[in-house]
Amino acid sequence: MVSFLYSPDVDQLSHSGSRQNFVNRWIWGGLDPRYVSDLDVNWDDVMKVIEKLGERNDYQGVGLLNFNNSEISYWKHLMPDATHVALQLDYADKNMTWDSLYPEWIDEEQEKEVPVCPSLPKPETLRKRLDLIAVKLPCRNEVNWSRDVARLHLQLAAASLAASAKGLYPIHLLFITERFPIPNLFTCKELVVRDGNVWLYKPDVNVLRDKLQLPVGSCELSLPLQDRERVYSGNPQREAYATILHSAHVYVCGAIAAAQSIRLSGSTRDLVILVDETISVYHRSGLEKAGWKIRTIQRIRNPKAEKDAYNEWNYSKFRLWQLTDYDKIIFIDADLLILRNIDFLFGMPEISATGNNATLFNSGVMVIEPSNCTFQSFDGTY
Repeated sequence: MVSFLYSPDVDQLSHSGSRQNFVNRWIWGGLDPRYVSDLDVNWDDVMKVIEKLGERNDYQGVGLLNFNNSEISYWKHLMPDATHVALQLDYADKNMTWDSLYPEWIDEEQEKEVPVCPSLPKPETLRKRLDLIAVKLPCRNEVNWSRDVARLHLQLAAASLAASAKGLYPIHLLFITERFPIPNLFTCKELVVRDGNVWLYKPDVNVLRDKLQLPVGSCELSLPLQDRERVYSGNPQREAYATILHSAHVYVCGAIAAAQSIRLSGSTRDLVILVDETISVYHRSGLEKAGWKIRTIQRIRNPKAEKDAYNEWNYSKFRLWQLTDYDKIIFIDADLLILRNIDFLFGMPEISATGNNATLFNSGVMVIEPSNCTFQSFDGTY
């Protein structure tokens, strides 16, 4: 649950020494070190980013999450005409770990139990209008900085608050963090501007609502086994099945069979296959007759793979994100067969896939959303 204080009340509390310490711990997260961020805010960068919002007078409400008392006062100085709401989020259970959200195994067949994710405290819908939600994220572990329960929790809370908006006015999310926010929740296509450690997003609140309906981690099935019949009505012209062939032609027959299985399932979506120069004209002709639209790519080597290993060129899958004439792609490995219609997966967000060894996933079948900026991020430019 999120409770809130209006900034004038916060100022009044600052006149009392003991009360000051209490409020700082309360807003700042000092009672739980997992939520503490020791990052110094560069207010010049914040000012540059806020200027991208246009007329600051149009911003009636500013929600502030995980900022201390002095930082809230500075926000008031930057946007004096707005009502500032200092948000407090109840902490996640101290026994909750990343492994509990992303276990190595769950009972997918539900033979003994129905797997359920542990719950994170959710914010309540505020009646106050918020045009901008600013969040300061912790980032303590440089190695596993992205696998942090508190960091995840704060971002989910911000997304929930943004999604509660009725869509009558635009809403922006501003993160202060050394590392980028969760790209599956806040996509690079929605990034308005980044300056230093300040990231400003303008999310699609309807898409956010859909994403927040999904389980928090791999601790629960997004699509329960008994829920087999799903109806999805998207934009078929902007959706496609895709696969990839590189380095060898041995999977050409498999790709032809895969195309036939998709058509036999009743799907009419485009079929796109990425091939490199090792796939001959003869084999390309057979793929085209099977229904695949040929796209020629330059393969990408996996720098961690050994020479001539099976996964030496599997980074070529990154090229899928360059299929920007489509909004959604269901990727399948070329040696798979589709036994029933799975068009409903186009309604799932990026990245939807089967879990594989805790935080990893199996890329043999996955839903992606093509984007050039996402592709560039794989090279560290995002």
